[in-house]
Amino acid sequence: MSTLLLRLGAPLQSWGTSSRFVRRNTDRAPSRSGVLGLLAAAQGRLRTDPLGELLGLRVGVRVDQPGRLERDFQTARTRDGATSMPLSYRFYLADAVFAVAVEGDRALLEALREVLRRPVFPLFLGRRSCPPAGKLLHGIHDESLVDCLERHPWLASPWVQRNHRAPTVDLDVVTDCAAEEPGAELVRDEPLSFDPRHRRYGWRSVHRTRTTVLNPAHLPPSNTPVDPFDPMAAFEDLV
Repeated sequence: MSTLLLRLGAPLQSWGTSSRFVRRNTDRAPSRSGVLGLLAAAQGRLRTDPLGELLGLRVGVRVDQPGRLERDFQTARTRDGATSMPLSYRFYLADAVFAVAVEGDRALLEALREVLRRPVFPLFLGRRSCPPAGKLLHGIHDESLVDCLERHPWLASPWVQRNHRAPTVDLDVVTDCAAEEPGAELVRDEPLSFDPRHRRYGWRSVHRTRTTVLNPAHLPPSNTPVDPFDPMAAFEDLV
């Protein structure tokens, strides 16, 4: 098996798997349905089209930068302004970054890589108002999903990497797994149909763990003595 590695980062993301009516929540990491939906959009599949071979892909997510939770309070009225619509709350993840590994047949992954470079439909991270930012594609690797997430360096924003200082960082990982695997949890985000008239989601098993990866921005301590009377030394980390 091979693994396609993606970096999902943006000012705002929203991955709702339990949203109902006027309260639109977000999970703390991309959902399987959201990732497969992004791939389906790149391929040009309509919401009413079957997902086909995409359902056979295995998905894993590493939380490289958890971001922070933001709430958007929305009001609306009818076009003529006569009637108020229900108030709604929309939740987002701000400044979050995720390493997403998609495991499957290499030929399929190569085809997905090409359509992600030239997507048929616009790509978004959970909601249409959340387009991806930065480098999306990080190559196809001839290794398992788990190995890829354990070995690939940290993909957090450069300022986060610089401020971390340590040579390594511990990150949360969520991966698809067999139902009988010890510690497996059930979540309901297996997409069965994206048809807006009848959306359907099934259950899948996931395994949660942590991994330690390298920090690309780490610099070893300098042997150059620091002038204790240098008034600008305190501002070096802010540049």
